[in-house]
Amino acid sequence: MSWHDRIVVDSKIMVGKPVVRGTRLTVEFIIDLLAQGWNETDILDNYPSLSSQDVRACLHYAGELLREEKVFPIDSAQRPPGA
Repeated sequence: MSWHDRIVVDSKIMVGKPVVRGTRLTVEFIIDLLAQGWNETDILDNYPSLSSQDVRACLHYAGELLREEKVFPIDSAQRPPGA
């Protein structure tokens, strides 16, 4: 499944944050619900406009974003005290 069919970015919707197509529910919001312990059934019961494919598309989108993330390790000797 491709998230491209279900996740859209439009500057006129939620200030351009990625949302589930046809809703104002952001990917960030769905991921946060999952992080708070909601399961897919909880989300679908509370947001009936969503489908299982929408929830999975949010996870795929987040996963792709993380795979593209650039990481620049910092030598621990260069970190300020307490960081």
